[in-house]
This record gives sequence, structure tokens and C-alpha cells, in this order.
Amino acid sequence: MTRKELVVSALENGTVLDHIPAENVYKALDLLNLKGIESQITIGINLTSKVHGRKGIIKIADKFFENEELNKLALIAPKATVNVIKDFKVVEKKTLVMPEQVTGIARCKNPKCVTNHQPIKTRFTTIENGNDISLRCHYCEKITAIKHIF
Repeated sequence: MTRKELVVSALENGTVLDHIPAENVYKALDLLNLKGIESQITIGINLTSKVHGRKGIIKIADKFFENEELNKLALIAPKATVNVIKDFKVVEKKTLVMPEQVTGIARCKNPKCVTNHQPIKTRFTTIENGNDISLRCHYCEKITAIKHIF
């Protein structure tokens, strides 16, 4: 029996987001507004990882992110790595930084919060406690674990 392998083409230019928890790959696509873009995207989910067990990877051709955009990814994938590719070579490796404030990307879970009744953008302060990440609403001060927000 011959072994067949499919090979994913290398990126000439673009960004590789690696070591995303497998269960958060689709959330990462939403957070980074990647759904519906014209660039070629390769997504791998439940790939074997020696460190994480299972991981996800997203390769985006001809797309480069600002640090502020990438730091949103830290909310759901704090150990993710970001590789910037130019001319088929990794020219930069970025480390994610947990943002201190998060605006307009999550909904407050408090049904009485003003952001759920008025046209006000949500604003949260991030709280890190080891591997657990929570968000504190700027308006009602309700604290909600990240896993219950996205």
C-alpha cells in the first residue's frame, strides 16, 4: 500500500497563527474578522501538539495584523504564536500581549447592564489569574470568565 500525503502550500507572504487551542479556532476567525475575506486561508484543527495535546493553526495569505488586533487573540489563545512570512521566510515572530482593556468585541453577560439596553460599546478590563482570564465590565462591574463570554 502506498502512502499518500497532502501538502499544504507554503505561504509566500502572510501570517501564520499557531498553537491556538483547537476549540478556539473558529472564535479566532471571528475575533480577527477573517470570515469572508478574499485572501487564501488554510485552517487546521485538532492537529497534534507535543505541548498542548491538540492545537489549531490558521495561515492567511497576504494578510498582516497590527499588534492591537493580535492581542485580542490573547484573550482566547494566550500561548499562540504569530509568524510573519515574507518571500517564503519567517521574518518576524510575535508574542501576544494580553490587552488591559477590551472594547466592542464581547457582550456583557449581565442582562441589566446598560450596554444591553442602550447603543453603547462594551468596554472591559482584563483580569489574569494564572491561566484563567476574566473580563470586568466598565459599566456594571460584573466579572465574567472568558470561556463564558465568547
